Amino acid sequence: RKQASEDSTSSSDDEFEFKPSLTHKTKRALRRRRKLEKETKQLIKQEELKRLHKAQAVQRQLEELEERQRALEISGVELERELRGEADSGTKDETQMLHEWFELVLEKNKLMRYESELLIIAQELELEDHQSRLEQTLREKMAIDGKSK
Repeated sequence: RKQASEDSTSSSDDEFEFKPSLTHKTKRALRRRRKLEKETKQLIKQEELKRLHKAQAVQRQLEELEERQRALEISGVELERELRGEADSGTKDETQMLHEWFELVLEKNKLMRYESELLIIAQELELEDHQSRLEQTLREKMAIDGKSK
């Protein structure tokens, strides 16, 4: 009996000593997890800011492009009037005006291709933003305890 009571106290002492180290490990794991979550949130915010800046730059470029297209359109309309003889062409001959008109058409086509590229970049940014939000939602759902799931 005496030996059995000594065994039971020693085993309970071992358990008692083990619990504080377990809570220390748990606390350390929680701290690591919080730190990781904080770093992840910072990275997400940085990525969002990068996408925002890029989206703003794309928007500015699209606005500038639209202004250039309007200016080209106005020049083209005026040049077409001169070619038809509706406006005073002055000293310009027809071949020179046709050459200018073709240059305007080429420039307009170039601007349209560039606009298409910018729109693709804008769509890509939207998709990246959507993906980021989905990943954040997934992380939040994965962080929920097993019982709550």
